[in-house]
Amino acid sequence: MATMQKLRAYRGPALFSYGFRPFFLFGAIYAGATVPLWLAVFAGHVALPSAFTPRDWHVHEMLFGYVGAVIAGFLLTAVPNWTGWLPIQGVPLAILFATWLAGRLAVTFSGLIGWEIALAVDAAFLALLAGAAAREIVAGRKWNNLKVVGIISLLAIVNIAFHVEAHLGGVTEYSTRLGVGLVVTLVCVIGGRIVPSFTRNWLARREPGRLPVPFDRFDAITMVVGVCAMIAWVAAPSNRFVAAVLGGAGLLHLVRLARWAGHRTVSDRLVLILHVAYAFVPAGFLLAALAAVDLVAPSVGIHAWTGGAIGSMTIAVMTRASLGHTGQALSASVATQLVYASIVVAALARICAALEPSHAIPLLMVAGVAWAGAFLGFAVVYAPLLCRARKF
Repeated sequence: MATMQKLRAYRGPALFSYGFRPFFLFGAIYAGATVPLWLAVFAGHVALPSAFTPRDWHVHEMLFGYVGAVIAGFLLTAVPNWTGWLPIQGVPLAILFATWLAGRLAVTFSGLIGWEIALAVDAAFLALLAGAAAREIVAGRKWNNLKVVGIISLLAIVNIAFHVEAHLGGVTEYSTRLGVGLVVTLVCVIGGRIVPSFTRNWLARREPGRLPVPFDRFDAITMVVGVCAMIAWVAAPSNRFVAAVLGGAGLLHLVRLARWAGHRTVSDRLVLILHVAYAFVPAGFLLAALAAVDLVAPSVGIHAWTGGAIGSMTIAVMTRASLGHTGQALSASVATQLVYASIVVAALARICAALEPSHAIPLLMVAGVAWAGAFLGFAVVYAPLLCRARKF
């Protein structure tokens, strides 16, 4: 039976017919709900029963909770396209989703159940995800895509290290930077594939002229320099040599972005947001370089990467994949454009809050409201598509 026929034959809940459905929907809800909760904790209005410090709980649940869900939704949707195999669906998908949800509860209530149990429950999700994806890729003999599984496996290891470092040291430093570095690297890998590809497809149909430059040696050099800069930053974030490497990586990624002809996509917001999201990658490198020589706070570059590159790219991927895989037209509605505007405002406000400590509180409120509006707005707008069976 052909893959499409098997998809038609599925008779379970539509939510568990494809990986992007539960993970995009509930990942967005979680992202939209946890940031306002974090702000309440930050203000001293709420106390969490977590073994993590409030700051580490926030970092962990953004990197390994919400981002983990979006990675799962993307990977479980992309792998069938890479291999031609039937996607993971039904009971196996529901079990994987339940494992993710159990991890969120375990981390939040780790102060009650113990950090060791929380670690075991939380670590299971990324390990299962990496194993499931690797099995499909190996079976389909798509060896080139194993590098994505490698990054997920490293993220699973860093997740374990996060728990251990928090327990032994009280707060996390190295594992936080490792987690940020790995996810940003994943954004560069996936972004380097989808941004020029979707841009080329759109421009070739509608705007004859300059097209994105295909992946070549320059892109490879940029990726290598970027990874080396990340490693140096993880090891020694305050160092003049590291600042130079970070600055060089930022300039290379800026040139890489310019080679993709993003300025020609202004009329298609679904493509434009991909370029806007990637622009936060070089911004993060350059701001981290300034932080390395004490010209700005370290959190400025980190939030350019996390709130900007990761937040915007996940929103961009979730909206496009949700539309495409539910049979909708690939165009950004007014509601979707408002979601895009909200996530960009959230990122810029959070960066400015770190740059201007005297105005930090109101800017944090703006960032939190805009972030929640972006992700909860996505959930409201896209829930009907994600919970409804596709008509073939």
